[in-house]
Amino acid sequence: MTTRIGVPELPQPKALRVLGLDPGLGATGYGIIDCVDNRLRLVAYGAVTTQAGENHGKRLLEIFDRFSALIAEYRPGQAVAETLFFARNVTSALAVSEARGVLTLCMTQHGVPLAEYAPNTIKQSVTGSARSDKRTVQEYVRLLLGMTDIPRPDHAADALAAAITYIHTAAYRPPGTPSQGTNR
Repeated sequence: MTTRIGVPELPQPKALRVLGLDPGLGATGYGIIDCVDNRLRLVAYGAVTTQAGENHGKRLLEIFDRFSALIAEYRPGQAVAETLFFARNVTSALAVSEARGVLTLCMTQHGVPLAEYAPNTIKQSVTGSARSDKRTVQEYVRLLLGMTDIPRPDHAADALAAAITYIHTAAYRPPGTPSQGTNR
């Protein structure tokens, strides 16, 4: 599922194209944003989904292949994801960690640097408060990107929030200035 927003496939000169990621085995959200002259421009968003009954390895390969295709189509200069945090469900933590590993491999293989931010850092960057709830973050994503509706699915909204955070923080500097981010 991809929502395209009528902008060129390749970023404009002096634009930074950021691919936000929200890893998951069943659904991995993504959001692609250009930053041109300190302005955010939504390019595409959606989720790569896999079927629960499918072979586990095939599901991971599907994620790898679909993100390889997205990278080839949109050519991001940077990827960003939320750091993983799980308090309760170890089983889902393992599946998300595996999907995250596949995405890390995919980004590395395609030469796309991957930065990470803590959940509270993303909330703070997008809304101004590290205590914001999910709905508030989604509403701010909508407003910041000039969207009519909150982006769906939720995984895509989370990925867009991560991309916005990268652009809003010290990790993004115009070409020629030093970068300060947690890149892997």
